[in-house]
This record gives sequence, structure tokens and C-alpha cells, in this order.
Amino acid sequence: MNRTGAALLLVAGAGVIAVTLALWGQPLVSASGGIRLWVNSIWSPETSQQVADWYSVSHLVQGMLLALLLRALPLRRPDTVLLWSAFAIGVGWELAEHTDFVLDRFRATTLYQGYLGDTVLNAVMDYVFMLAGVALARALPVGASLALVAVLELASSLIARDSLTLSTLQVVAPQQAVADWQDAIRPARP
Repeated sequence: MNRTGAALLLVAGAGVIAVTLALWGQPLVSASGGIRLWVNSIWSPETSQQVADWYSVSHLVQGMLLALLLRALPLRRPDTVLLWSAFAIGVGWELAEHTDFVLDRFRATTLYQGYLGDTVLNAVMDYVFMLAGVALARALPVGASLALVAVLELASSLIARDSLTLSTLQVVAPQQAVADWQDAIRPARP
């Protein structure tokens, strides 16, 4: 697939996410009205509402892992398969993440209680971060990609106390010790 086709997939995916979530009632931007490039705390009410946060790192890692997985398979047209897979998985996840079933799974863990889903802005940017992860893993050697995935997961886990690995663990098989460790940095409520 050429660059024009890849760009059209990016725009089409972003459009499908934006229109669908808007029709489902997700707000376009944060209720605060402002647009911020980065939200540093997983406990901030602006998390999943702005352009990027620690969960954007998870989406970058998700894209890298997808590209590494598909790179390992003997595919006849690897770039085309990778781009269509990234489109389908990226759009599919952003929509699935906003279903009652998935939202309820998230809310069942201590960290995500009260989670109402992403703003349209954040969901579209999560998709873009996932595609950026795909592009990054395609550009780097496999060893460098794996090392970067490990560094990003470790940094997210230690700094934000959440990562793709920890989020997946807590949604699939919640661990009280992990929940207690994450909760230890929760700001005091007024």
C-alpha cells in the first residue's frame, strides 16, 4: 500500500471513531473546555480527556507489539496486512472500549472507578498513537523495538503506576496487591 492509501486509512479510521463516539454521546473535548497536550497524572480528571496521557504510551506500545507480531509471520504482502490490521484493531478497540461491557470491566478495578470513557479527541489521538507505534516498530530493528517496548512499559509502570501490561492484568485478572500499589499514589480527595 502506498503512502496515500495509508493516509486515507488513518483519516478514515479517525473519522469512524469520531463520528461513532459522538453519536454514542461521548463529549468532543474535555468538560474543562481547554485542550492540553499532556496530562501527567493517571488520577487527573483530565486523563483520557486530552490529547495525550500515560495511556497514550500504552497505545504506542500496542501498535509496536502488533507490528512486531505481524512482522514475525510469513505474509505475502506484509505492509498491506499490517496497515489493514492496524486500522481494524485500532478502530475496533476504540469502539469496543466504549461499550458498556468493556467500560464495566474497567470500572470494576479500583483505578478506573468512575471512568466514563474517552473524549472523542482522546480516542482519535489514541488511534493515532497506536498507528505511530506501528510505524515506529516498522522503522526500528526488532531488537530495538523490543527494548523500547520494555523501557516504555517499565517507565509507565514506575512513573504512572499503570501500563498496557498492568491495565490488561487488572481488567482480565485483578490483583489486589497491584490495586493497592497503584492506589498508594492517589491524591487525597478534598
